[in-house]
Amino acid sequence: MTHPVLAPGNVAVVTGGAAGIGLASARRFAGFGMTVVLADLGDDRLTMAVEAVRAAGAPEAVGLPCDVSDRAQVEALKARVDEDFGGADLVMNNAAIQPGSALFGPADRWTRILEVNLWGVIHGAQVFAPGLIGRGKPGAVVNTGSKQGITSPPGDPAYTVAKSRVNTFSELLAHELREADPMVSAHLLIPGFTFTDLTRRDRVEKPAGAWEPAQVADELIAGMAAGDFYILCPDNEVSRELDAKRMEWAMGDIIEGRPPLSRWHPDWGAKFAAFVKEG
Repeated sequence: MTHPVLAPGNVAVVTGGAAGIGLASARRFAGFGMTVVLADLGDDRLTMAVEAVRAAGAPEAVGLPCDVSDRAQVEALKARVDEDFGGADLVMNNAAIQPGSALFGPADRWTRILEVNLWGVIHGAQVFAPGLIGRGKPGAVVNTGSKQGITSPPGDPAYTVAKSRVNTFSELLAHELREADPMVSAHLLIPGFTFTDLTRRDRVEKPAGAWEPAQVADELIAGMAAGDFYILCPDNEVSRELDAKRMEWAMGDIIEGRPPLSRWHPDWGAKFAAFVKEG
């Protein structure tokens, strides 16, 4: 069984589709016989990505330059998809950047990260999703979130804030679509440690603990088939059970009145470790 939107003749639009999880997902969509539109920046990157998607089985694949932080460009992307392919059936709002950030760091870096990682998702959903409603056929919106947006680990606050808001926006989107058209689903893809351009930094080889983007794409396909909204991916370091413990503890900070991010607090770190070992 697969999600009904993953079918020959349907059209998938993937932002951030020239590399990483976006490209891996686009290749999986191509394998279902879907037409694939890759939206990203960088002509050479798009050209190579289109070739890879065609090789994966897409009857047609195109790459269109698009800065998702600019709503006008996202609207132009939709207009092109409507004109050339009759509209989208699946939209994956995946584009993101992770240049690093500090809580009191430069304002322009915070602005750019929020514009791409948060507003890019909002623009993609607001521009494309209304066109999926009321057609009498399956549709889907996939937003790429992050575990950082759930447990808020310190270290990259601008990225974490953006992904946290993506998670919240996606939950609200899922409710809205469920009320408007039960044939259109929303899904929040939550990758674990994945070896992509965003996480590569100066590393040449994939760290042992990381997943490949293709593994995340496979998890996405399986989660969509199961009808899951939260598609939570493990990796080679962190099991689903450990993820659950971390998330449970994070919510417990509110419920139990602990300090925020108590997992990293000197008075609570040992108690968190004991909580994990409880099983």
